[in-house]
Amino acid sequence: MTRISLTLSIYIAWKFILSFLAVLFGISILIIIFDMLELLRRSSDIQDPNLGFLFFLSLLKLPKTIQEVLPFAILIGMMFTLFKFSRNSELVVIRSAGVSVWQFLLPVMGVVIFFGFFNLMVISHFSASFYKIYENTEEKIFNKKPNLLNFGKGGLWLKESHQGKDIIIHSHYVKKEDGLLFLSGISVFEVGGFDKFVKRYEAEEGHLLDSYVRLERVWESSVGKKPKFHNEFFIPTSITLNYVKDSFSPPETLSFWQLPKYIDFFEASGFSSLRHRLYLQSQLASPFFFCSMILLASIFFLANNIRLAEWTQRIIAGLGTGFMLYFFAQLTFALGMSSILPVFLSAWSPTLFATLLGLSYLFHYEDG
Repeated sequence: MTRISLTLSIYIAWKFILSFLAVLFGISILIIIFDMLELLRRSSDIQDPNLGFLFFLSLLKLPKTIQEVLPFAILIGMMFTLFKFSRNSELVVIRSAGVSVWQFLLPVMGVVIFFGFFNLMVISHFSASFYKIYENTEEKIFNKKPNLLNFGKGGLWLKESHQGKDIIIHSHYVKKEDGLLFLSGISVFEVGGFDKFVKRYEAEEGHLLDSYVRLERVWESSVGKKPKFHNEFFIPTSITLNYVKDSFSPPETLSFWQLPKYIDFFEASGFSSLRHRLYLQSQLASPFFFCSMILLASIFFLANNIRLAEWTQRIIAGLGTGFMLYFFAQLTFALGMSSILPVFLSAWSPTLFATLLGLSYLFHYEDG
């Protein structure tokens, strides 16, 4: 078997990089257009919507959306690369020189695996940060929720309006047990108009009920008055346990480096971290999933002397396989969320399936 030269390896890798970037650029333009149309539709009830600001919002969301379509961009980029090699008879020359399929695909695999881990460790961090800004901005503009809740490693922060006053509740430690949310190290502030301090409550413990927060062993402080002690005190709230669950930071807003800490925190607080664990495993599988897209593209486009009509059929078959794999990934994710499949199998099975399918064909094609 002839050893592939470094120059040829660089040439093959460079051709793939150009095709991948061209496909990614085209997909990004389409994403921005559709996001702008959706934002314009949602802002139809806003007088004189700022188009520049809506375009800025679509740019904030763009990195996260690109993360979802990266496998398709790699698949289409490799299909286009192999198509050009075949149409220009370069593939025939390379194969006649004794270069095997594995040597031909190795430079592309190296580029993809490097990009996959770089995306996982670096790009996804910025993508998650931008998407978190987008989520917060979108909520303020379109949802306009009167209640603000933040639940994370800093504990529980809650702000809502009640009878003309703003009530801010902070609990250092949170634990879910038997359908109740237990709090400890609680501070409650009542703020009037123009951010004027009204009262402050300090409690050792408490818990969240459906319509109020129950505080135990409470000290009440207000301006110009002596502190008062209460064995228990009730503060009305519209926040429920389900609302707290829904307030968890979506895994898409957390980078690869942040996810393990948040998973440990949620589990220590008694909440399920299944969605975050699934997302983390799918992120770990992504570099290898990208490589499986190269193998899938090779199934349909690693051929010579094919008529244009047959190329069209191969394009449709390749794209159809890609979409089927996408729906298979969504199905396994749903099965993982319902605990029917283990987390590892749910996240890694699309990668394993695509890889085995591609390898089976290439072994038959090369070694037949």
